[in-house]
Amino acid sequence: MAYKGHRVNPSKFEKSQLKLILAVLPIVLLTGLPIIFIFCHALKPIDELFAFPPQFFVYKPTFENFSKLMKVSRTSGIPMSRYVFNSVIITGSVVFFGIIFSTMAAFALSKLRFKGKTTMLNINQAALMFVPVAVAIPRYLTVNYLQLTDTYFAHILTLIPIPVVLFLIKQFVDGVPDSLIEAAYIDGASEFKVYRTIVLPLTKPAIATGAIMTFQQVWANMETSNYYINKESMKSLTFYMNTVANANNTVAGQGMQAAASLIMFVPNLVLFIILQSSIMNTMAHSGIK
Repeated sequence: MAYKGHRVNPSKFEKSQLKLILAVLPIVLLTGLPIIFIFCHALKPIDELFAFPPQFFVYKPTFENFSKLMKVSRTSGIPMSRYVFNSVIITGSVVFFGIIFSTMAAFALSKLRFKGKTTMLNINQAALMFVPVAVAIPRYLTVNYLQLTDTYFAHILTLIPIPVVLFLIKQFVDGVPDSLIEAAYIDGASEFKVYRTIVLPLTKPAIATGAIMTFQQVWANMETSNYYINKESMKSLTFYMNTVANANNTVAGQGMQAAASLIMFVPNLVLFIILQSSIMNTMAHSGIK
C-alpha cells in the first residue's frame, strides 16, 4: 500500500484535524478579540462607553457616533471628502512608486554586479535602525530646501523610502534561480525585461506583503501633515480624524473618537483580507533556504 502521508490540509473536514484546531483556536481568539472590540466600541452608545465595569461587547448598537462625526465634519470649512481625496492620492502614490523603486533596487542589489553594491545594501540595513523621529529634522530641512512644503510631494517623497520593504523583497529576489536569469540574458533579454518578465511575476507574494506594510505606514501617518503642511486643505484624513477627536475631547467626543478609529482601521483590514494568501506565501518562503 502506498504511503499517503499526513493530510495536514485536507479537502474536507477530518476528525484528525480537531487537535490542530484546538491548538490554534486560542491564538485566533487572542488576535481576533482586539478587532471585535474596535467594531463594538464604535457602535456603543454613550451609556455603554462609560459603563463600569467596562463592557467588551455592545448590547445596543447605534450609528450615533458616526452621525456625530459626520455632523462635525460638515460644520468645518473644508469637507471630509477633501481629506479622503488627499489620503487616497498620497497613499496610492507612495504604495505604487515605493513598490516600483523597491523591486528595482532589490533586483539590482540581489542579481546585478556593480561597484558599491555591498555599501548600498549596508546603508539600507543601517536605516532599519532609525525611527522616523530620528530623521525628522533632516527630512524637514530637505523638504524646506527643495521648497516642497504645502505640496503633495512633501507627503509622497518623504514616505517612499521604506528600508524594511526593500530588505524583504531583496531577500525574496535572492530565491529566484540565477540560471533562469542567465537563460533570459542568453536569449537577448535586457535587464529591464528580466526585471519585468521574471523578477516581478516570481516575487508577487513579497510585493503584496510590501504593499500592505507600506499602506499601513502611510495611511496612519500624521508626521507629514504636522511638519511639512500648513494649508488645511492639503492635510491627510488621519490628521483630520485625530484633530476632530482631540478637539471634541468630551464625554460625547469619546464616541466620535471610537468611530474615527474604526474608519481608519477598516481599509487596513480589507486590504489584508484581499492579499492574505500572498502574505502567507511570503512567510512560508522566508523559512525555505
